[in-house]
Amino acid sequence: MSLLIALDLFGVVVFAVSGALAAGRKQMDLFGVMVLAFVTAIGGGTVRDLVLGATPVLWIDKPVYIWLALAAGFATVALARRVRVPRQVLPLADALGLATFCVIGTERALLLGFGPGVAIVMGVMTSVVGGMIRDILCGEVPLILRKEIYATAALLGAAVTAGFYLLDLAVIGTWAGFAAALSLRLAAIYGNLSLPLFTLGDKRHD
Repeated sequence: MSLLIALDLFGVVVFAVSGALAAGRKQMDLFGVMVLAFVTAIGGGTVRDLVLGATPVLWIDKPVYIWLALAAGFATVALARRVRVPRQVLPLADALGLATFCVIGTERALLLGFGPGVAIVMGVMTSVVGGMIRDILCGEVPLILRKEIYATAALLGAAVTAGFYLLDLAVIGTWAGFAAALSLRLAAIYGNLSLPLFTLGDKRHD
């Protein structure tokens, strides 16, 4: 199994876990849990492949992605019934998924022959769309639209990955991009880092 496939499967698992935990916080039934686990895990990759014209999308071509996402969601429910899941598990799982998928999305676009600019956009898209769908289905404002550093972490990871890829250091880029995105996202979570807010005043000028 190649490194990229292994990372992709890992990303599916951790994003499915984050979707299942989000469903649990909203007290959804088992079907709702499975839906959220699935769309969180494959949402970003699906949109990426459709935009790039890489059809059929990966989870249709390789159904193991479907079963892995559903199994991770079900396992999360089973485990949560036996032990208390700390609140920080959800943002941690989301951060791991974000860091993994920004690398996967970037490298997939590069391997398909697209330039670094497109690849970086695809990396960000792959890492944030699944979480956006999850948050919208939960009736919450998506993390990408809040003041937290979220998409910026994915952007950093994707840019680092693309940069090393252009230097023919793809393997180093994989781990460097993952580490960069994860470090910035965790710093935002535990250090309360955020980007400056844009506030439009209501003063009128004569």
